[in-house]
Parts: sequence; structure tokens; C-alpha cells
Amino acid sequence: MAEPNLRTAPLAHRDNPKLAIWLYLGGDVVLFGTLILTYWMFRLRAPADFIAAKAHLSIPLIALNTFVLILSSFMVVQGLEAVRDGRQAALRNYLFAVMALGALFVGGQAFEWSSLYRDGIWFSSIFGTPFFTITGLHGSHVLVGLIWCAYLQFGIRKGAYTQSRHLGIETFGLYWHFVDVVWIVLFTFFYLI
Repeated sequence: MAEPNLRTAPLAHRDNPKLAIWLYLGGDVVLFGTLILTYWMFRLRAPADFIAAKAHLSIPLIALNTFVLILSSFMVVQGLEAVRDGRQAALRNYLFAVMALGALFVGGQAFEWSSLYRDGIWFSSIFGTPFFTITGLHGSHVLVGLIWCAYLQFGIRKGAYTQSRHLGIETFGLYWHFVDVVWIVLFTFFYLI
């Protein structure tokens, strides 16, 4: 029996990382969807507590933080375009910008968490339990993305990504954009609604 042609096989080896990241992100959609549903259940159970706690949230700070994360996603797009054009230095610079903006986002979240703690809102409150759980999980996804981005920087230095070989940058981009979209949903639910 002949070996399947990797160029025409439906699940060619070269496409497995992209399929894997899509499957992972599908699982994360279920996870975050379940957590958001839980948040709404808590909110419906104690609306007065949520209204009182929401007064302590800093919408201007987190709106700026949201912009920072959206800008980082734009930098990922620019980085992917740069590698496709063969501009390695630009790719490296764009991914450094992603790292700096991602770290700034995490710093903004840490600042808000500490402000809420000083105001007496923590994990033990009816608002704090879902809020800190969900935003903490999202923050851990951002940290994983920052580690992944640092790993990509080592690959760039070794010449692992070229015009014709940039799947690692693409899969990172899918992950990072997902993290961005999740935050936009969380920002809407926690701060705007």
C-alpha cells in the first residue's frame, strides 16, 4: 500500500499544529462560556452586591487596558505580515511590541486587582469569586502567550521562521487573537453591562 501524499492528505502533518490550536481554542470557548454563565448566575442571585462592587471598577483604566490588548493583536498581524514578506527584523520588533503590550496589560490588571483588594473586594465576596476567577484565568492565558512569544523570539534568532515557514507565528496569532476576543467579551460583561 502506498504512503499518502502529505501535500494532499486531509490532515497532513504540516497542518496538525493549526488543527490542534483550533481544537484547544474550542475547549477554551467552552471553559470561558461556562464561567461567564456562572458569573451571570451569581449576578442574578445578588444584583445589589454586583451593583455595589461595580462602583469600584475603574472603567477608564480597563478601557485603556483593553486598547493595549487590541493594539497587541494588531502587532501580531503586522508580525505575520512581516515574516511573509521576509522582514525578519520587523517580525522580531513586532513580537517585542506584543510582549511589552501584553506585560502592560497584565500590569494594568494587577493594579486593578490590588485596588479592589484595598476596597474590600476579594475572592470571598459574591462578586469577587467569579470576577477574580475569570479575569485571573484570562490573565494566565496572557502570561502563557507572553512565554510563547518569548519562545518565538528564540526561534526568530535561529532562523526558524521564514517566508515559507511561519506556521509557529500563525498558531501563536490564533491563540493571541482568541485571548484578545475573550477579553473584549469580559470587558463588556464586567464593565459595560
